[in-house]
Amino acid sequence: MRLIPSTMFTVLMICLTGVSAVAQEMTLALTGDAIITRRLSVYDEPDFLEMIELIRGADAAFTNLEMLFHDFEPYPAHQSGGTWMRGDPALLEELTWAGIDMVSRANNHTGDYGVEGLRLTTRYVDEAGLVHAGAGESLAEAREARFLETARGRVAIISMASTFPEHSRAGEARGSMRSRPGLSPLRYTTTRAASAGQIDRLGEALEAVGIRFNRTESGAQALGTVFVEGREPGVITTPNSDDLAEIAAVVNNASRLADHVLVTIHAHESKGARSVPADFIVEFARAMIDAGATMFVGHGPHVLRGIEIYKGKPIFYSLGDFVFQNETLLRLPAENYEAYGLEADNHVADFNMSRYSNETTGFPANPEIWESVVARPTFANGELTELALHPITLGFGMPAWVRGRPMLARGDLAEKILNDLRERSAPYGTEIDVRDGVGYVRVR
Repeated sequence: MRLIPSTMFTVLMICLTGVSAVAQEMTLALTGDAIITRRLSVYDEPDFLEMIELIRGADAAFTNLEMLFHDFEPYPAHQSGGTWMRGDPALLEELTWAGIDMVSRANNHTGDYGVEGLRLTTRYVDEAGLVHAGAGESLAEAREARFLETARGRVAIISMASTFPEHSRAGEARGSMRSRPGLSPLRYTTTRAASAGQIDRLGEALEAVGIRFNRTESGAQALGTVFVEGREPGVITTPNSDDLAEIAAVVNNASRLADHVLVTIHAHESKGARSVPADFIVEFARAMIDAGATMFVGHGPHVLRGIEIYKGKPIFYSLGDFVFQNETLLRLPAENYEAYGLEADNHVADFNMSRYSNETTGFPANPEIWESVVARPTFANGELTELALHPITLGFGMPAWVRGRPMLARGDLAEKILNDLRERSAPYGTEIDVRDGVGYVRVR
């Protein structure tokens, strides 16, 4: 009897059964921002370990790595993304211990320690075995998709940021000029709508103090801002067309090379409330699905935003925080202290107390910063079949050296988190059912 080669046998079985390579069921675990400064693996609370198993039990798991990793070899850049984020390189093993295997690196902290900080982080993330996207030695490298190989399918990740200091944006080579290392950007334009009378009064006020006010057929331009006549005053944002086209091409290519394509963006920009994404983010997310993305994950505002099911694919406008240990950074540069009038003998805890007015303002005083979900979408035959939302708490009200570590939320708090997410998802037509403390999106 002639034996059939294994590859030929596989093809034969596919033809006979109608089962394709993408027919396997695949579950992902998706989380928000990870600002990690302390170990995770030393803890053993049941609600913590159960959450860890949710991540480990997925076929692929993602977080936004909002940190740089080094031993303070590089000097801090002249400008940061809010503060200078740095963690011990050994902490990357804590993320892999937790089951994370994919990370985005494009965010407002990518350039906190300059090019050297970016390169050292690349080195340590590679050594940890994490698949990462969103930063590189050139714009093309920062833009490109990276791939995770799993037993149940190949996953591409493509990452970018709309919120970033300009010095951290990657650039391309031209002639003999080298490319600039940095992050993959999504730029956007802002237009402000106002009535004709409001525009006239603004022009008079600016011209009176010597600021040029250029009037156009549709409105005016001043201070780098475009004003257009409109019935309702407001802000209109649109994604940069060049960036959108370039990223869409990368997504389309990845969709033909992988079973699933995850597109992620770090975006603080909002439309009024922190929990509502700016218009350009919504437009961009849908364009990415149109280009071939299987799912879209936003992060950055440090709060949950709504979920949309667009053409059968999930869009998470923000998954809030996953690990949020920004108050236990080991060192901070002089600029942090100078901004609050602190002296040379002040330290990190003094900075935190000044920044947050003794924990009465900012992140420590806002419970929504410390409430999030672990999202677990399941796909079969390339289609979304289930989307489970597991509420987590990061310890609002706990001491600074305790809070920031995620655990499953229970009882009233779990219900509150899921109700908030339900309300924020309703404008997108998304319905969320709650069963046994877990949210389930109705997949149509």
